[in-house]
Formats: sequence, structure tokens, C-alpha cells
Amino acid sequence: MLGRRNAFTLVELLVVIAIIGALIALLLPAIQAAREAARRSQCSNNLKQMGIAMQNHHAARRFFPAGYIAKMPYADGATDTSPGWGWGSALLPFIEENTLFKSIDFNQSIESPRNATAILSRVGNYLCPDDDQPDAAFNVTDDFGATVARTTPAGYAASCGGDESDLAGATGQGVFYRNSATRIAQITDGTSKTILIGERAWSNANGIWAGAISRGVCKRGAANPCPGGGAASYPAAALPLAHCHLNNALFDTDGGLDDFSSRHPLGSNFVFADGSVHFLQDVSGDKPEGGFTAESLILQGLGTRAGGESIPAEWTQ
Repeated sequence: MLGRRNAFTLVELLVVIAIIGALIALLLPAIQAAREAARRSQCSNNLKQMGIAMQNHHAARRFFPAGYIAKMPYADGATDTSPGWGWGSALLPFIEENTLFKSIDFNQSIESPRNATAILSRVGNYLCPDDDQPDAAFNVTDDFGATVARTTPAGYAASCGGDESDLAGATGQGVFYRNSATRIAQITDGTSKTILIGERAWSNANGIWAGAISRGVCKRGAANPCPGGGAASYPAAALPLAHCHLNNALFDTDGGLDDFSSRHPLGSNFVFADGSVHFLQDVSGDKPEGGFTAESLILQGLGTRAGGESIPAEWTQ
């Protein structure tokens, strides 16, 4: 009489291992997709909270915060931005960061030693979980590489307008720019068709939440996909601001530093002036022969507050 077999043969074991491997291979994409969906949802929630904070700021002050505050006469948006505190710092009391807000001396510049401790604080609401940011503070330098401040990153920027609005300009056609104080009544394009804030991946462009540090520059991130021949840095006003021209630029002479971007596939999240959050598709470049694409013109229209552009309904649904 044969005894009972208590073990797998080598062939059976190999078959089981192969089946398990195949199952894992099938499950991994689903797991990765679920994780990406969760990260994108968290990013959307960050922007939703910023949208609510913007509405509460407007209710309390009767206007949206400035893109950044400058007390010096306008010269170039690079060396004249002091004290420089931007929309991100103005929103702190409205996103449950009141202690941090109270620790800031707004009469002093961002880079003042009196504010050195405050600007080292990470603000979780300003960090997209899909982005690759430093775990600690990083050095903001001038164009020559000399450190002007050490502070923490942000993965979001406020819109100063379309391509017609230069971040470093004295004004802009969007809701946020140098010393802006835009009221809802001035958004004649409609609050549901006007972008307030969007993603700008820190790994594409090294922005910050505090504002525009005089002489500081916004540098290319390590994951910036634009060719190396593009700009390596952009003036101080780019630290808290972007404009609606491209979204996830692949080819741009400015290196995409003044545009919106994300690490999500196929687009980026934006919050509009009515508080709604929308995921907008990539607009990666202009026409090869020159001129704007139809998608870029729509995105630019969403960046202006009173441009009178016609926006297809599907872009804001």
C-alpha cells in the first residue's frame, strides 16, 4: 500500500509560484491606480480647502489677498518685492495655521532674521502628495547662487492671468499679482470660469508658500521635463505666482517655471473663484509653427478675471 504524499513536487511548486506571480502582475497596476487616485483626491482636497479659505478671507476683508505685497516702487519684480508676503501667508489663519500666522512679523521682509523660524515651518495644505518635495527646508538663492533665505516648499501657485500677464509685472489680468486686492465684483468673467490657484509641482519649479523674496529666484526642479536650454530660473515674483499659458509644459523657453504643472497623469488640479475644484487637461506646448493652440487659449481665458473669453462648458464641469 502506497503512503500518503505530504509535499508538493517541484513542478507543482513552480506552477503555484508562477500563478502567484501572474496574479501580482495583474494586481499591481490596479493598486498603483488606486494609490494615484487617492493622492489626486488629497491634492483636490488641499485646493478645496484653499478655495474655502479664499472665500473666508474675502468675507472678512472684502477682497482676495495680494499675490504678494511690495512696499517698494515697482522696478522689475525681482529686486523690489520686499516685504514680499504672499497669498499663502495671508491664508494661514483660514487653514487652521493661526499660530504660524501670529509668529510672523509682517512688517519685516520674508528673509528678515526675525522671520527665519516662521518660514521654516512646513504647511501640509500647500504640499501635493504626488509631488517630490524636500523633507526639510531648502535654500532660496539669488541668480548668482548666494542664499537669500532658507524656507519650505509649496506645490501650488496663484494665477496672475494668461500669457499676457508676466509674473514679474507691475499688474496682471488675473486675480493675483503685485499688491492686488481683487474683489469678487471685479471678476466679471464669472467666478465659476476664473482660476484662483493651481498646482505647480515643486519638482518642476521650486516655489514657496511665504511669498516673493526680494532677489530670490524660482529654480528648475529636478523633474522638470522642459529641455535644458530653457530658463534655469525666474525672478522672485515666480516663487508664489504662475500664469495660465501651459499646463505640464514639455517645450517652453521659460522652462515651464511660470506655468502650472503636476505629477498627476494627464493634467493638474485647479480651484476656481467660486470654490469649485477642476482637473484640467495637459496643455504641453504651443504650435510648432508658432502661435497658441486652441487649448492654450481656453486655459488663458480661465486665467483672466475680466477678459470676456468664451469658455467651453466641458472645461468647468
